[in-house]
Amino acid sequence: MSDRTAPARFSVVICVYTEERWTDILAAVDSVRRQSLPALETLLVVDHNERLLHRLTGRYAAELGRGDVRVLANTGPRGLSAGRNTGIAAARGEFVAFLDDDAVAERDWLHHFAAGYDDPGVVAVGGRTLPLWASGRRPAWFPEEFDWVVGCTYRGLPPGRARVRNVLGGNASFRRTAFDAAGGFATGIGRDGDRRPLGCEETELCIRLAGAVPGAVLLIDDRAVIHHKVPAVRERFAYFRSRVYAEGLSKALVAQSVGAGKGLESERRYTSRVLPAGVLRGLRDALLRRPGGAGRAGAIVTGMTLAAGGYALGTLRARRGGAPAFSWGPITPADAPAAEPGAAPEETATAGDGTGAVREEAGTGAVRDGSGVLPGKAAV
Repeated sequence: MSDRTAPARFSVVICVYTEERWTDILAAVDSVRRQSLPALETLLVVDHNERLLHRLTGRYAAELGRGDVRVLANTGPRGLSAGRNTGIAAARGEFVAFLDDDAVAERDWLHHFAAGYDDPGVVAVGGRTLPLWASGRRPAWFPEEFDWVVGCTYRGLPPGRARVRNVLGGNASFRRTAFDAAGGFATGIGRDGDRRPLGCEETELCIRLAGAVPGAVLLIDDRAVIHHKVPAVRERFAYFRSRVYAEGLSKALVAQSVGAGKGLESERRYTSRVLPAGVLRGLRDALLRRPGGAGRAGAIVTGMTLAAGGYALGTLRARRGGAPAFSWGPITPADAPAAEPGAAPEETATAGDGTGAVREEAGTGAVRDGSGVLPGKAAV
């Protein structure tokens, strides 16, 4: 356990968007409540779903006197990034942890996160995410090297506690002050309900954070374990193809934002070492007549090809100015005063939204954060 004289104070943010996951949401909250290191609070951020907002508000308001769960509406644009920013703005803890709405955390999840922060240079700690397959077991063709497709820890990440470029957003924690230094998650990138399954919002944030805080250390600790549901639709090859292609598009956005050097630093090792080794392993298993060997080798080759194609197309779109817009800005505390009356809407962040969202300055390729133009942080 940490040598702290006082327990670390964690605000846990769970972003939710559909009633179809009602049982999963309650299970996620219960897993936070069972932590060996109690959380200060759990923040349920509802993404533009009034029915779910009212239902969750009623569910937890009924627990008189407990008050450890707060239900909030996403006050930014639709999507996971703005929902996370809403939670960060409302968080009262020294640290902010994120848990997926269809995952459950093991009892010592926060305990292991807290231990990582004994080093004052550590700004983020992530954990290990294990898949819970709807069918009860991994599809024989599904390579472990691509478990990130279903939001889980994949083969190729270092074991134990190790320094990394970025943590995985569904099982991660940050010092609250990290967002003061680097701003929030970029909106316009990452998940948005039923849209194409883009990602990489946590990658972009972590690279930006490392640049904003000299000597910043980001860790993963594979003892901080959560179990993440994988629905049947995501066990299918069609979803696999869609997700890896979308990842290529997302990586192109990240590279445009932070540069290809940083944006693809980890990916170069992954594609040059981890994936070729996976192909050889699959072919060996096929020769030994082990189930799924050829399928895994083929899936890796297909995944590499589609991700590269998505990246190439995304890069081309960015150069032509046709890439999806995304932007980021400072996190405004939820209790901060609203903008002065009469301020021009295009010159301020959304008044009182607490999301850190910024507005693109039309035709300039820059964004505003309420204090002026921020060149170079525009949609790309």
